[in-house]
Amino acid sequence: MLLCIDCGNTNTVFSVWNGAEFVATFRTATEHQRTADQYWVWFTQLMEYRGVPVEIDEVIVSSTVPRVVFNLRVLCDRYFDTRPYVVGRPDCLLPVAPRVDEGTQVGPDRLVNSAAAFDRYGGDIIVVDFGTATTFDVVAGDGAYVGGVIAPGVNLSLEALHMAAAALPHVDVTKPQKVIGTNTVECMQSGVFWGYVGLVQTICTRIKGEYDAPMRVLGTGGLASLFAQGEALFDAIEEDLTMHGLTVIHRFNKENQ
Repeated sequence: MLLCIDCGNTNTVFSVWNGAEFVATFRTATEHQRTADQYWVWFTQLMEYRGVPVEIDEVIVSSTVPRVVFNLRVLCDRYFDTRPYVVGRPDCLLPVAPRVDEGTQVGPDRLVNSAAAFDRYGGDIIVVDFGTATTFDVVAGDGAYVGGVIAPGVNLSLEALHMAAAALPHVDVTKPQKVIGTNTVECMQSGVFWGYVGLVQTICTRIKGEYDAPMRVLGTGGLASLFAQGEALFDAIEEDLTMHGLTVIHRFNKENQ
């Protein structure tokens, strides 16, 4: 079976792919000091709990946190007896190379999302990913990542607001009943929710204005479904987009190496 690992700035996700479907998915906080042995104990205990045999023979990794890759490589070598594909490394091929300024390092998560979006929907698409950062990835008609936008993430903005203004509390991200808040929490929730709805609408409109073909908008990430309640922001929502992209890139490498 194939183990897909998506390591983001906040969380790391392990998903096991049996060739037809994901049979187990586990999430943990991203910690660069976590050792290969700790990953192994955590992973095997959860696999046992789910009743899924640990029969991993291939691994692919996407990581926006370079410091964790070493221990993930050790995990693969020591416990799975395999060398993982690492998205963004020269030995991990992409279905279509990105077309960006020379010398630009594109985040692995954006490359994976682009591959997944093209595989499921074709090109000429904007992928809006609600993560630690809110990213907008533009996927061309041939599947190439051709640029995008990076904005502060929703939870990051809330945390910054709380830390910079001592009187403002921590609040949950939710759709408010009305725009005009009548207490501090409602005011903050309204500002964040409708502010990000406006951000997504405006940026997508401006991207479409610079693009020379009709485009669709795809939402992904934990908060995509929530923000879709505000307006008709997305043509589709994909909760497992990144994991699907890892299987696409893995399959491409197996067929072309």
